[in-house]
Order: sequence, then structure tokens, then C-alpha cells
Amino acid sequence: MTALTRLHQLARRHGTPLFVVDHARLRRNLAEFRKHLPRVQPYFAVKANSLPEIVRTLYRAGASFDVASIAEFRTVYENIQNLPPKKRQDFIWDKIIYANPIKDKHTLEELNQYKPLVTYDNVEEVRKIRRYAPAAGLILRLNVPNTGSVVELSSKFGAAPGDAVDLIDAAAAAGLTVEGLSFHVGSQCTNFQNFVQALALADGVMKEAWSRGHRQVRILDIGGGFPAAYDPHVRPFRDLARTLNTEFDRLFPPDMEILAEPGRFMVATACTLVAEVIGKADRNSKRCYYLNDGVYHTYSGIIFDHCKYPVKAFKKGPTQLCAVFGPTCDALDTISLAEPLPELEIGDLVYSPNIGAYSHASSTWFNGFPPAKVVHINC
Repeated sequence: MTALTRLHQLARRHGTPLFVVDHARLRRNLAEFRKHLPRVQPYFAVKANSLPEIVRTLYRAGASFDVASIAEFRTVYENIQNLPPKKRQDFIWDKIIYANPIKDKHTLEELNQYKPLVTYDNVEEVRKIRRYAPAAGLILRLNVPNTGSVVELSSKFGAAPGDAVDLIDAAAAAGLTVEGLSFHVGSQCTNFQNFVQALALADGVMKEAWSRGHRQVRILDIGGGFPAAYDPHVRPFRDLARTLNTEFDRLFPPDMEILAEPGRFMVATACTLVAEVIGKADRNSKRCYYLNDGVYHTYSGIIFDHCKYPVKAFKKGPTQLCAVFGPTCDALDTISLAEPLPELEIGDLVYSPNIGAYSHASSTWFNGFPPAKVVHINC
């Protein structure tokens, strides 16, 4: 049975829209990451896709986790497998980083009991952590270049490298321990020089911190941004890994603990959406198809993630450029204005591969339409 035949059968059995998660692909993506970056422990960015089943599969395969909200923290904590309760504190310390630099006091109060590792990038956050989560270990997030990344993050987070060691001093003066540095080069980073520049900045800050007596700064979190293979034009991950490994060996001692926060890389290619044609019309000399999923649901990445997902037909035949819309009454609910599709009829099925990251996780119930049903395969 081909993969497309299986998809079609799953949709006929479970109904549409259907979000299919391939756990074998999740495991392969994690294995590829670890193979090419052997010095780096991957902390899966849960915000990319927070389905508990995905968390459990990646945990069993050896991943750690990057969480950015207390809800994500609970998702990970409540779905760890085969771990006695008395060992859970060690799990939190070794397997979770709370990587949102800004946290409300209620989150910090809840986290404090776990002695978590949390990021920060300003003095006000130091004061907050000291008051509400004094047991936390700190990671200072740096502002680094995001040029060429699809989603830019440096304007919202990150301390200026020139202020970094002063912020480490401030944390130490507050009785807190800064254990490392972090950065994020931007999501879907296809400009590998962003990583090179960021590593050089981190190296400079770390050496200055050591010179001021902060020898405990021994963790380097290189964030996310590892590009998913959405199309053949994306440079292979192994090329980026080769560049990173060279810089690691050149800049950092062998005992440096290096971690990363891959999200998109882990889940984007592991999920496929199957939707149904629910409407058909010709407008302004263009064929228009209406699906039972759209940008308020699984195709939300078109809006929030600056991503384009191809809509493919199971049916074969000559194609024409068509407009494809979602089911809601909002004109914003536009999936594509130029999708090559064959002649389709109401009730026909279409699919979009590589739609696992920042898609289903952002689904809403807008206009009363529910998110896609989820099916897990190869668990």
C-alpha cells in the first residue's frame, strides 16, 4: 500500500479534515539531528506542536523539551513515561528548559518547586525571578542577527551582547546562578551565517563572564531555527550541522554543555493534512475550491508562520491554476490564489504534506468550525 493510498483510506475511515501524525518520521527526524550534531542535546520546542502523543514519542526516543508557557510545562511533566515520581525532579532539571525570557509571577511561583532552568534577558526579570523563583537556574538570552530567517525574533527578545555580562553580574548580586547563555537566530533560518555570528558573540560573552569570575557559565543553548525540508531548495541539514560542528570545536571546550531547541525540524515533515472539497465556483475566470479546513485551523501557518503549504489532489489529470479557500465567512481565510489542481468535484479529497509545525497547534474554533481530527500512525 502506498503512503497516499493509506492517507486516503484514513480520511475515508475517520472523516475530514484529518491531521495525520507519523511517529516513525518523528523518530527519524530526531535521529538525524543527533547523528549530525553529536555534541548537542535536542530540546524539542513544544510550541511547534504540543500534542501529548508527540511529546511521549520524542521523550521515549531521548529528546529533552523547551517549553514557553506553564501549560506546555504541564504537558511535558504529565506525559513523561516510565519514570518513578521520586525521579521527576531529576527529569525536570535534565529534560526541560523554560525558554520564554518573560514570565508572569504566577508561572514563576509554580515553577520554583521544580528548581527549573529558565531564560532571562533584562534586570526586571532578575528581580522577578529572585522574588518568585529563587530556586531557578538562569540562562541569559542574547540578541543575535536574524537576517534571512523566515520568522524574525530578535526584535522581541535578547540582551545586547555589550550588556550581557553586566546582567550576569546583576543576577549574581541577587543571589541567583547564571549557568549559561542562549540565542535564537530566527525560525526557518536558511542563512547559516546567522549561527556563525551568534556563536562568535556567545564565545565573546562567555569568555568575558569567565574573566569576571563566573566560571559556572558552562551551558550554551543555540536555540532553534533549523530549517525543515519544505522543498528541494532548502539546504540540507547536514550542511548546517557541518558548519556548527566546526565552530563548536573551534570556539568551545569539550566539556561545554550544548543544547538546542528544534521544533519545526522535528515535526514539520511528520504530519499531513487531508481535507475535503466542500464547494466549487468560477469567479473572475478562475476556478475556486472551498475546503473544510483553512487559515483559522490547520493552515494557520499561512498567517502566523509566513509559510505556504501546497494543496495536492489525490485525483490525477490536467491542472489549472485555482484559488483555494477555507470554510469560514472571512475573506482572510484564503489558502492559495494560484494552486495547480485538476478538475475536482465536491466530496473529493486533497492533502497538504509537511504541515506539522505551527499549524494544528494554532487551530481555533472560529466561526464554529472545529480543528481537524488527529490520527497517529506508526506509534
